[in-house]
Amino acid sequence: MKLLNTPEVQLAVVGVSRDCFPVELTARRLGILMEELAKKGVQAYCCTTIIESEDDAMVALEEVEDQGCNAAVIFLGNFGPEGPTTLFAQCFGGPVMVCAAAEEGKEVLASDRGDALCGMLNCSYNLGLRDVPAYIPQYPVGLPADLAGKIADFVPIARVIQGLSSLKVFGFGPRPQDFLACNAPVKPFFDLGIEVMENSELDLYQLFRKAADKTAEIKAVAKDMEKELGAGCCYHDLLPKLAQFEVALLDFMDNHLGASSFAVFGNKCWPAFQEVFGFCPCYVNSRLAGRGIPVACEVDLYGAVSEYMVQLASNHPATLLDINNSVPADVLPAGADLRGAAFADLFMGFHCGNTCSACMKGCSLKYQLIMNRLIEDGGTPDVTRGTLEGQLKPGPMTMFRLQSTPDCKLRSYIAEGEILDIDPCSFGGIGIVAVPEFARFYRHILIGKRYPHHGAFGFKKVGKTLFEAVKLLGVEDIGTPLPKHLLYEGENPFELFA
Repeated sequence: MKLLNTPEVQLAVVGVSRDCFPVELTARRLGILMEELAKKGVQAYCCTTIIESEDDAMVALEEVEDQGCNAAVIFLGNFGPEGPTTLFAQCFGGPVMVCAAAEEGKEVLASDRGDALCGMLNCSYNLGLRDVPAYIPQYPVGLPADLAGKIADFVPIARVIQGLSSLKVFGFGPRPQDFLACNAPVKPFFDLGIEVMENSELDLYQLFRKAADKTAEIKAVAKDMEKELGAGCCYHDLLPKLAQFEVALLDFMDNHLGASSFAVFGNKCWPAFQEVFGFCPCYVNSRLAGRGIPVACEVDLYGAVSEYMVQLASNHPATLLDINNSVPADVLPAGADLRGAAFADLFMGFHCGNTCSACMKGCSLKYQLIMNRLIEDGGTPDVTRGTLEGQLKPGPMTMFRLQSTPDCKLRSYIAEGEILDIDPCSFGGIGIVAVPEFARFYRHILIGKRYPHHGAFGFKKVGKTLFEAVKLLGVEDIGTPLPKHLLYEGENPFELFA
């Protein structure tokens, strides 16, 4: 299913040429590059204007904007004019990548040498003069086949940047008691161009009540829920209430996007919610996330944005999980493949039931055990029903968070690993996660840098994409797992190497 709430990257490739080099050199190399992009299935518009001057830069800008392009690759077919090149990047309204042509063979060295290795240095210097962030790959100079792969890598990076640049974060309710870890200043959102709209739980309840009149929509959504759940639909009588809540949230989003194009939610979901609304919102949250609209638990606004960034990077639904509990040895079958991790590097990712069905190995509609004990004294569940529970889908995984410190500085962490195909033997939406070197990463990044308990989890390995996207956002503090021979800041070498 195509994800809603997700930007489409319309890519332009723009060639540049320094006036003391033959423009035909860039034109020829640009043509071959476009052929290689087509072979890789990368759709891109080839700008017919090759930039040699500032006037050319303005013409190229108008051309690609007329074509609806919202991301651009600047291709140095030769040394390239750093002034006009970086002027284009500065004036272009979307994310920009810069790469350059390598020399094809010894036959070009006599007179058709492009010197783009040198040109990339000048381009980078001038980007710095203009304070223009641009994506420059690890190896930015290459032959067309190599560069085509790097441009394909740029597409999801651009999608992340585009999504955040037109995003609104909706919040409902204050954070629950003892969950101050999810609280953080909202100013960094505005610094990134993200709009924020915070509301009360009363606003949410009023929206829910008003949605009761939309009987046809509620019936249609309830029918779709029943179809999705199949044999896992344990509470048919609950579906109309859940459907009413889903209709209310989607109506609110449609009516309050304002100047933004995309949205995420961070909503209060306990403890008063269950008794007032009469259900747990988790299954509805899971359904919206499955369609591309993350709804973070416990008013975790940064968690919602982090989940959205993982979704944009992977082009697949993501989820928000507690980095929750250790794994007892007796849970693991004999000889279990831990995918390169040690036993100490295992943990369980858990939440009450907000992970969508597409990200679960198997699932069913259940009740929240912890809330049932708290609210209903462990009796027959009623208002605590509404979670989607089961084992997380096994396979590749990326965990990620973008977070503000109390003094409004953005930082981030990224780690890759696997969700193991092993029964976690517990309740909720839950799975056993294996991340090589996680134990040290947990101590020195997650604890050491005071991250909250929530992390965004994607079901693909997209660490490379997220790392570059976060750098483009200007975030300098990016924590990743380190191998044993590299120390974290403040790590005791006498303990590590004892």
